[in-house]
Amino acid sequence: MSQPMLSGIIAYPVTPFTPADGKVDLPTLGIVIDELINSGACAIAALGSAGEGAYLNEQEWQQVATYSVEHVAGRVPVIIGISELTTTNAVLRAQFAEGIGADAIMVAPLSYYKLSEAEIYQHYAAISDAINIPIMLYNNPATSGIDMSPAFMLSMVEGIENVTMIKESTGDIQRMHQIYKLSQGKVPFFNGCNYMALEALNAGAAGWCTAAPCLIGDKPKALFDAVQRGEAEEAQELFSQQLELLEFIVKGGLAATVKAGLEMRGINAGLARKPLLEIPEASLLKLKQILQRVNA
Repeated sequence: MSQPMLSGIIAYPVTPFTPADGKVDLPTLGIVIDELINSGACAIAALGSAGEGAYLNEQEWQQVATYSVEHVAGRVPVIIGISELTTTNAVLRAQFAEGIGADAIMVAPLSYYKLSEAEIYQHYAAISDAINIPIMLYNNPATSGIDMSPAFMLSMVEGIENVTMIKESTGDIQRMHQIYKLSQGKVPFFNGCNYMALEALNAGAAGWCTAAPCLIGDKPKALFDAVQRGEAEEAQELFSQQLELLEFIVKGGLAATVKAGLEMRGINAGLARKPLLEIPEASLLKLKQILQRVNA
């Protein structure tokens, strides 16, 4: 298995839709991907929460996955997000991602019935057995309905061949400290909670998974670099500049707020797909003011 060396900003593009008919807009996706790479991203992660992967049909999902790999064209690694209720469908998508040349997949188990750790473990093991590319464990109970403890996730890294890294998105900094301590700093973990970026990087996170570069360019990378250099005051200042936006896009819903912000930047990525709604007029005004301050 080849292991992509990931350290830094893993950037998340939205999935643009054409304003007229709501179909996937691949040319605009290409523009967004190019901007993210130019912002200093160490990888592109398509079909995550910001990419509305859960709202695409199978043909659309395959379109976006394939186009993302082809358009990136090896400039940085590409990670494909997979969140499926059934192990069978998750395996099929993992195999598709590997087949089109994705460098890794990010897997969040979904729950209708409450799953035991044994059931979650076999889910990841079955996916791993079907492919030969790295898997990032994605712990985000707010969207998946499943909360995996640091010890359990590390047991999967230890016991499942292709599971090599963790994205922790609960918003609990103690989880990250535990991952670092229990693994003796050997298992790379990534922050998935935007407003905790500085704390997470200081806790030993290998990087930060975020859609923020869609709106503020290389500023997240500048924060990461400042932490790496040990420039604590500079890192705090950079984080303080970004914090209001990071909190806003999380609270307002990533897809809707990032698309609204892209529109303000002259990139028409369409609307988030229903049942998601446009952000209210008052929120649009606030977002515009925040972006003006951050990008001043």
